[in-house]
Amino acid sequence: MTGRGWRILAVLAGAQFLMVLDQAVMNVSISQLVSDFHTDVTTIQAVIALYSLVMAAFMVPGGKIGDILGRRRAFTIGNVIYGTGSLLTALAWSVPVLMLGWSVLEGIGAALVLPALVALAARSFEGRERALAYGVLGGVSGAGIAVGPILGGWVTTNLTWRLVFAGEVVVVIAILLAVRLLPSGGARPGAKLDGVGAVLCALGLTLVVLGVLEASTWGWLKPRNSPIEPFGFSLTPFMVAAGIGVLALFAAWQRRRERRKREPLIHFRLFGIPPLRSGLGMFLFQNMILMGIFFAVPLYLQIVQGFDAFETGLRMLPVSIALFVTALAGSRLAGRFPARTLVRVGLALLLVATVLLLSTIEPDIDSVPFGIAMAVLGFGMGLIVSQLGNVAQSAVGEEDRGEVGGLQFTAQQLGASLGTALIGAVVISGLVTNFSNKVADDPRISSSVKQEVNVRLEGDVSFVSTDQVRKAAEKAGLDQATTDALVDSYSEAQLTALKTGLLFAGLLVCAAFLTTRRLPSGVPEARGSPQLAAA
Repeated sequence: MTGRGWRILAVLAGAQFLMVLDQAVMNVSISQLVSDFHTDVTTIQAVIALYSLVMAAFMVPGGKIGDILGRRRAFTIGNVIYGTGSLLTALAWSVPVLMLGWSVLEGIGAALVLPALVALAARSFEGRERALAYGVLGGVSGAGIAVGPILGGWVTTNLTWRLVFAGEVVVVIAILLAVRLLPSGGARPGAKLDGVGAVLCALGLTLVVLGVLEASTWGWLKPRNSPIEPFGFSLTPFMVAAGIGVLALFAAWQRRRERRKREPLIHFRLFGIPPLRSGLGMFLFQNMILMGIFFAVPLYLQIVQGFDAFETGLRMLPVSIALFVTALAGSRLAGRFPARTLVRVGLALLLVATVLLLSTIEPDIDSVPFGIAMAVLGFGMGLIVSQLGNVAQSAVGEEDRGEVGGLQFTAQQLGASLGTALIGAVVISGLVTNFSNKVADDPRISSSVKQEVNVRLEGDVSFVSTDQVRKAAEKAGLDQATTDALVDSYSEAQLTALKTGLLFAGLLVCAAFLTTRRLPSGVPEARGSPQLAAA
C-alpha cells in the first residue's frame, strides 16, 4: 500500500474508532453521570439506549443520503454533526442537553459517517489492499469496544468523563482537516430519498430495538416493570411484533416503488446476492456474540470479583490486543485463504474461548487462564471482523455501496441490542432460578425465609454483589447462620447464571456457522495500486 493509501486509511480508521468508543465509555461512567446530573441510573440508561435507537433508525437513510450528496460530503457533514454533539456533551449542564448532544447529534452523525466510511474504503482500494483496509477498520472497531472501558474507566476515575468527549472534538477537527485526502465524487445519478420509506424503516427498527433493549426491565413475557400490561403480558413482545409489522409494511412499500420504477430506500435485489446475504447474517451474529460476552464478563469481573471499571478494562485488554493484531493478519491471510475458511476458523476459536471462559468463571479469578481465554476470544473475533467488511462491499458495485454500508451497520446495531438483551435475560433468569432452587434445598434456611425469598424474586431482580445480599439479610434481621446460607446460595447461583449466559453465547456461535455457507470460497485477486480518486 502506498503512503497516500495509508494516510487515507488513517483518516477512515480514526473516524471508525470514534464511532465505537462512545458507548463503551458511557457504560462505565454511569455512576459518575448519575452523580453529576443528580439523576438516577434508569435515566442515564435511557440516554444510552436512545443513542442505539438513533443509530439503528437512521443508518439505512444515512447510507442513502451518502448516495444523494456524495460519500465524501456525507462523511464530512456527519463528522461536523458528530463533533458538535461531542462538544455539547462535554459541556452538558443537564440531562436534556446530554441527550441532545450524545444520543441525538452523535447518533445522527454516526449514521451519516459509517455507511460513507465503508463505501469510501471500497472506492479507495482494490483487491488485497481492500481486504487489508477492511481488516484494519474491523480491528479498530473491535479494539474500540474493548479499549473503551479502560479509557473511560481511567479518565472517569482519575479526571472526568467530559475529557473523553473534549478529546473527540480534537480528533474530529483533525479528521476534517484531512478529509481532502479522501476520494471525491458527486451524487449517484437518480439517487433520491424515499421519505415514506425512511419513516417506516426508522419507526420499525426503533420499535424492535427499543423492545429488545427494554426487555430486561419490562420482562420478555411475564411483566415486571412494564409501563402497560396488555392481556397480562409484558409490553416487550407487543412492541417487537409492532416493529416487525411496520418493517413488513416498509418492505411492501419498497417493492411497490420498485415496480413503479421509482427509487427505493433499499433495493431488495441486494438480498438476492448470496455472499452479501451471508455477510449481513455474520455481522448480526458477530455483534450478538461479542456484546453478549461483553455483558457477562464485566459482571463477573465487577460484581463477583469486585474490580472497578479500570481494573476490569485491564483484564479485558488481551481481547483488544489480540483482536487488532489478528484483524491485520487476517486481512493479509485473505490473499491466501477464502473468506469462508477464515470466518469458520474464527468461529471455531470463539467456541474454544467460550469453553475456556466457562472453566475460569470461579469464585476466585485465576488471572493467567482468564487472560488466555480473553486472548483466544480476540483471535477468533479478529479473524471474523477482518473479512466481513470486504465481503459485503465487494459483493456489490459502486452504486450500491452506501446502501450496503447502511445495511451492515444496521445489522451490527441489531446484533448488539439482541446480544446484550438475550444474554442479559439468560443470566438474570438463570440467577433467579438457581438462587430459588438452592434456597429451597438448603436445610439451614427456614420455610418462612424461603417464602420471603420467593416473593422477592417475583419482583425486579438485578445482578448484585454478595456483599449487598449480606447487608440486605442483616437489615432484615436474619440470624448469622441464615445470612451465611443465603449468601452461599446466591454466590453459587451467580456463577451458574454467568456460565449459562456464556453457554448461550456458545450456542450463538454454533448457529453462526449456518450463515457461512454462502461466504466467498475463492481467494480475491491481487490488483495494482489502490484506485485513489483525486481530491
